[in-house]
Amino acid sequence: MEQRQGIGEKVKHSIISTVRGSGEIVDAVVNAVSGSLSTALRGVVNVGQALTGAVSDVARGVIHGTSEVGGDLGAAAKGAAIGTLQGAKEIGGATLETVGTTVENLVKTTADVGGDVGGAAKQAVIGTLQGAKTVGVNAVDAAGAAASGAVKAAARTGGDIAHVAKNAVEGAIAGAKDIGVDASEAASAAASGALMAAGDIGTAAVDQVKRAATGVIGGTKVVAKEPFKKKD
Repeated sequence: MEQRQGIGEKVKHSIISTVRGSGEIVDAVVNAVSGSLSTALRGVVNVGQALTGAVSDVARGVIHGTSEVGGDLGAAAKGAAIGTLQGAKEIGGATLETVGTTVENLVKTTADVGGDVGGAAKQAVIGTLQGAKTVGVNAVDAAGAAASGAVKAAARTGGDIAHVAKNAVEGAIAGAKDIGVDASEAASAAASGALMAAGDIGTAAVDQVKRAATGVIGGTKVVAKEPFKKKD
């Protein structure tokens, strides 16, 4: 699929051009990502499969483009999360799987370029909640999917999963407050998502994430829902 294959580079160059011209990142990324996704995938028969690949390419393009111009990677991650959900909605693919894939690739690519993965995770979750509200996806469920994706990315890159999980929960709290959703509910969903992802890594990972991402965070009570699986 020729259009899909170049979508990451298209987004990257769009962001480089726009940010160099104006310095504004969040809106530039939202517009580049949403427009590119909806244009490239409109009319595709198997939207789900095509979208998964496109979302991964777009996330990489966003972070690489922003990094190249010395922009704020956290702001870029936020914009990408919003833009992906908006673009996916246009083609009927705005799902929790889309959320998880988007955040996982944003955080992983931030690690690849040497950026602040905790900051990227936090901002990506904030963007996810904001985007979810605009496209009609349940924001609390989206917080869980986003946090899960962030922890998976940390595991893939050998990063500090506890640090990333806590930042994801902080993002859920901030994002929930921005859109008028119960912060404790969103934060608890994020912690549960992070723990589910940690369960695929091992018992030690679950324990680390539970210590870091539950309790009282930023004045908000965070209680993860069990059961979550532990892999020895």
